[in-house]
Formats: sequence, C-alpha cells, structure tokens
Amino acid sequence: MAKDKKSSNKQAPIETSPSLKSHPTLDELYAMGKKLRDQCPREAHAAWQVPHDRPNPLALMEESNKGRMPQLVPIRHGRMMHSPFTFYRGAALNMAADLVGTPATGTRVQACGDCHLMNFGAFATPERRVIFDINDLDETLPAPWEWDVKRLAASFVLACRDNGFSDDSARDAVLSCVRSYREHMAEYSTMHVLDVWYASIDAEKLIPTIRDEEARKRLQKRLVKARERSVLEHDFPELVTSAGLVPTIKENPPLIFHLREQEHAEQTANLQRAFAHYRETMQEDRRLLLDRFKLMDFAIKVVGVGSVGTFCGILLLMASEHDPLFLQFKQARPSVLEAYAGKSLYSNHGQRIAHGCRMMQSASDLFLGWTEGDAGRQFYIRQLKDMKIKPLVEVFTPSVMRQYAEICGWTLAHAHARSGEPAKICGYLGKSDKFDEAIADFSIAYADQSEKDHAVLMQAVRAGKLEVFIEEQ
Repeated sequence: MAKDKKSSNKQAPIETSPSLKSHPTLDELYAMGKKLRDQCPREAHAAWQVPHDRPNPLALMEESNKGRMPQLVPIRHGRMMHSPFTFYRGAALNMAADLVGTPATGTRVQACGDCHLMNFGAFATPERRVIFDINDLDETLPAPWEWDVKRLAASFVLACRDNGFSDDSARDAVLSCVRSYREHMAEYSTMHVLDVWYASIDAEKLIPTIRDEEARKRLQKRLVKARERSVLEHDFPELVTSAGLVPTIKENPPLIFHLREQEHAEQTANLQRAFAHYRETMQEDRRLLLDRFKLMDFAIKVVGVGSVGTFCGILLLMASEHDPLFLQFKQARPSVLEAYAGKSLYSNHGQRIAHGCRMMQSASDLFLGWTEGDAGRQFYIRQLKDMKIKPLVEVFTPSVMRQYAEICGWTLAHAHARSGEPAKICGYLGKSDKFDEAIADFSIAYADQSEKDHAVLMQAVRAGKLEVFIEEQ
C-alpha cells in the first residue's frame, strides 16, 4: 500500500499541447526563410524589365480616377505633373500592376500597399506620446512583404533626384533603408511576440540620435510646436467661422467646400445615419466619449496626391462653446493591391483600413472607425490633426535623407514583424548585403521607369488630353 501511495504522489509528466508541438521553432522558421532563396534568389530582386503587355500609365491613371469627384480630378493631375516624385506618389495602382510580375518569396504580411517615404511621420498616441510610424494605410492588404520594401526604396531614389542629389547619394539612401529593414527584422526575430507588439519608435528618443545638428534642432522645434498646438486656439480659428448662428467650417474652394447638390435637411439626415453607423464600430468606452460631442458641420477637404478626388473631408463636433473636436473622414475604396494580392476579407473597405492600422501601427487613433453613406460610399474616420508631423523632405541634405531612410526601414520592419513571421523573413534576408544591393538596383531602374511614365503624362497635358488645375504656391 505504501508503494501505491508513493506512486500516487508522483506528478504525471506535463504533455505539450499538440498545437504547440506543431508550431515551428525560431530556428526552423529561419531555416524555412533561408530555403526560400533556392526558389527566389535574393539577387533576382535587382531586375526590372518592362512587360510586353504593360498597360499604358495613363490608362491606369484613368482607371484610378473612376469614382472620384470629377471636379477634383484636374487637381490630382496638376499635382502628379509637378515632378516624377509626385507622379509616383499618385500612381500606387501603376506600381501594384508592375510589382505583381517581380520576384517574391510567397511570404505575406499586412502590407501598407502605398509605402512611399511621405506616408511616414510622427503623430500622438491616445496616451499622448509622440511616435514615428506609417501614417497612411488607405491601400493596406495582406500581400508580399517585398512589395512594400520595393515601393519605399524606389521613392527614395525619386526624392533624392527631386532634391538634385547625385546617383550615388540616391543609392546610399536606398542601401541605408534596406539595410535598416534587414537588421531590425533580425532584431525582431529574436524578441518575444508580445515585446514586438509593444515596441514603438518614440519621437522624443529619436531626436537625440539625429546626426545632423540643423535637422535635429528643426525637428525638436516642430515637435514642441506640435505639442503646444491647441484645437481650440489654433485649429478652430483656422478652420471655423462663427459668423452665423452656429459655428461652420470655413470654405476655401476648391480645397475646402460644402456640398450643394442636396437639400440641407436631406444632407443632414444622411450624415446623421452614417455617423450613427460609425459610432457603432467603436469600443463602448470610446462611444461614450464621442457622445459628449455634438455633430455640427461637415465639408469636403482635398487631401494628399493619391487621395485627391476621393470623397474626403472634415467633421466639426462641439462638446461646448469652447470645446471642439475635428474628425477626418476619408473614402475607403478597394485597395490597389486587390487585383494582384486577393480581395479583402472585409465587406467595408473602411473596416479593412482600420484593421490594417491596428495591425501595422504601434498605436492607432482614439477615434478610428468606419461607416457607409447612403450613396454606397465607404469611409474610415479618425482625428483630423493630432500632433502630426510630416517630413520636410524638400529641405533634406543627402546625409539627412540617408538617416531618414534608416528610420523608415526600421519602421517598416516593425510593421511587418507585427503581422508576419520575422524569423522567416530574417532567414531569407540573411546577414550579407545581397538583398540590399539587389533592391538598390531595382529602385534605380524603377525610378527611371517612373520618369518615363511622368513624361507620358506631361505629353498628354501638352496635347490637351488631360484637364489640369495648377494650385497657387
């Protein structure tokens, strides 16, 4: 009996969950990534060859114009004709069509879809920290991670050329970007999953690392100014007139204007229905916060190059006479990647974008949500301005551009590591600069292609085939 008692006190061995047993280790993931080099050599990414059936760049522009507000499309054309760099920023669909024919490992992440250097910047988290992150995810969709890297890298070549830098400086910027992506992906591959998810790039900590003294001081001043900016003292007087019975958004046509196609009562009813739908997409605590404000007015506002002509604008809300809130609504259309990477799982593209923001950004906007209007348009909504700081790329020196490229590469690695398998991507990238050099070659060749496409646009403008509106500088 004693023997039986002794054996009954003995703990049974803990069995590992079958699902955990089948989950590959970090070493196995790294080996899987390394094996991918056999089917997709890293050097293969260097090539850019124009497909024999490549669509005319203007045909893709016209396709992208479908569904945009016709009166605003000439503004889009005017911005895209400014330079090959601005053309590139407005031609996400063109590059998506080109990227599908380039080599890829088959490993997918939540991709940005329009990953150029102007879609990065600083903004405030709900906890009032200022972080650096990707700030435009209108085209986000699960897709090959290489597509984001290639679009980001080529944007640096075009930005360098736009600033008058040498070809060597442009290549150095790309190499800095891709090297940073590779090295930080290696770092994230060794971290615990939650640590990767909790990580962020703090703007306050980033500033002391900026090597150029003038750029460091300029960013510090901009951060201080952003922190001091008040919605009531700055945004409200800038955007609102109180001349009437109730505060309304100031008009500044053709960039800010109210819609006049419908009766005011019908327009208000449509807005209230869409706003109620938006409210239901929020967490309960944030719905309670939103309920403290009353919706007062809305107006159309023209935004960045890629979004010009889409149905975007401002919502003015008031909690009291001296307590305003501005929200931005942006039309959510199908991602430019859908035809090449597969359709979204979400029936509302505003929800697709909100999901992408939460997957890729270290912190998302407090008021992020989505809705649908009576005309079938889909939208996502967030705060209009919240300590947002965009890069002043036009004043960058070559050395500042290189460091900015490092930061963007780091940021993109973190965004991809949140949704992908960093150890697998790391295994593919390896420790050498083979992938970096290949992407540099591709970026220069694709920047050349973008310049040719821009020339086609300019030829069409000169021939009077495209209506153009040039904004006053």
